[in-house]
Order: sequence, then structure tokens, then C-alpha cells
Amino acid sequence: MILYIVRHAWAGHHGDPDWPDDDERPLSAGGKKRFAAMAQILAGLGVLPSVVATSPLVRCVQTAELLAEAVGDQMGKPPALVEFDALRPGSDLDSLVAWTREQAEEHDEVAWVGHAPDVGRLAGILIGGSPGIRFAKAGVAAIRFDGKPAPGDGELRWLVTAKMLGY
Repeated sequence: MILYIVRHAWAGHHGDPDWPDDDERPLSAGGKKRFAAMAQILAGLGVLPSVVATSPLVRCVQTAELLAEAVGDQMGKPPALVEFDALRPGSDLDSLVAWTREQAEEHDEVAWVGHAPDVGRLAGILIGGSPGIRFAKAGVAAIRFDGKPAPGDGELRWLVTAKMLGY
């Protein structure tokens, strides 16, 4: 199976007085536009998760929705979206792996949308205990597992940034 790990796209600034509840801080207009274009490119290249788990924070949900829309354009129907508290800041790896192992029963490609530095830490653990990988905003990694995912069993296939795709 392939697990895509996505850092949310560009959002308003942390601490912005317009968003006293940081959970509600949305993507910026430019962040939405840039990630939508990235997602279309990635979907066109075969990044087609059939289920996407996202942190319930607004900026992650919006990123996941843009990814789902791009995948839906390619596949004719969007993937299932699941808000998952385990992807909140301070992510719960054990819960994420257990959920993803269940998903692997019927899905070949799954995505997680979360926050830095968690996404880098999670990716590092999944590929063999590395202390982490730095994810730029809207960065996407593909990790391949021969069977069901487990810490240390993944192979990093690629990590792409917006700049690499011209955004």
C-alpha cells in the first residue's frame, strides 16, 4: 500500500487576532489556489488515495478537501474524507497506524493531512526510526509498505514541495 503524508497548505499566521481559536485558522486565499494547482498535478501523476484522513483543524480540512477534489476529477468520484483527532498537533502514531492498517484491507492508497512538525516525525518513524523529515508547507510524501503499515517498515518513495511543481 501507499501512504501519502501531507502537510497542510499555507494558512493565515499563527497568533493572528482574527483567529483567536487557532483550530479555526483557515488557509489563505493564495494557499488554497497554490495547493489546488499542486493537487491537480499530483492527481494527474497518479496520487489517487481512496480515503483521506485529516486533522479536524480548519486548515487541514481545507487542504484535504482540495486534495479530494483533485482526486475526484481524475477518478470520477472523490475519496472518503475522515476527520481524525489523532492527526491534531501532537499526533498519535499508534492510533494512526492502527486506523491505516484497517484501511489497508480495502484501500491501496491512503492519505493523512496534518501539521508540522508532526508529519515529519511520523514519516521518519514509518521509514525506519529517523528523527524526522522536514516538510515544507503543502509538502507531500509517498511511503510504500509491502503489507500493512508498521513503524520502520515503510520505504520513502518521494517527497515533493510546491516549488518542485512550480508553485
